[in-house]
Amino acid sequence: MLEKKNEEFEIDLLELALVLWHKLWIIIIVTILGAGIAFGYTFAFIKPEYTASTLLYVNNSNISVGSATFSISNADLSAAQKLVDTYMVILKSRRVLNEVIAESGTSYTYEQLSKRISAASVNNTEVFRITVTTSSPQESEKIANIIARVLPDKISDIVLGSDVKVVDYAVIPSARSAPSYSKNTAIGAMAGLVLACAAIIIGYLLDDSIQSEDYLTTSYPDIPLLAVIPDLVDSKSSGYGYYKTPQGKKRGSENG
Repeated sequence: MLEKKNEEFEIDLLELALVLWHKLWIIIIVTILGAGIAFGYTFAFIKPEYTASTLLYVNNSNISVGSATFSISNADLSAAQKLVDTYMVILKSRRVLNEVIAESGTSYTYEQLSKRISAASVNNTEVFRITVTTSSPQESEKIANIIARVLPDKISDIVLGSDVKVVDYAVIPSARSAPSYSKNTAIGAMAGLVLACAAIIIGYLLDDSIQSEDYLTTSYPDIPLLAVIPDLVDSKSSGYGYYKTPQGKKRGSENG
């Protein structure tokens, strides 16, 4: 219980745990409810997305961008990332993506398609992966392969001495990449668990009523207990106000 001693409040963690244990049925119900809401929302309102990817190889010969020329060797661990950063800028340029949109016949605008494309080097090698995520597995595969066909020529026109080869073309994804029903359901269950526990704990801490005689004698041992109002309701008996006579017989208050 929340105890006041020397103007400070102390929380009995054991009693707090007992409160949660006694309200365990509420916690379980709210947790299941949170999981069900998260699963239902994910299933009904979040469209599945599919990711297709293609692999490209970047030659590490001397290349030049504008008037700057630099050489990258196989020993340089940051070589792949430098090239990927350069080619990613070219990939997401309006010139390249507008051609991809025109060839694929997609309804995405330049800005929308740009957000659905990403690229990264594979294990710090000269191979980098381009991924395309859309709501259609066929469309993701189609756009990724068009990029694999268009991008090398565009890079060669812009970056002198570059050599980009296709390592692997994209295939139609057989499973969705998002959303994850199990992950979202687990998040919903966790949110329900936290909210239920928080509500019970806050209600417990804000409850300043006296729950029992033991609380008074334990919390204020220096103050004598003058009287205790008995609970006149006997749950084991029909009616109310029963008490025992000196002879041990029960009598009801309605009988006088």
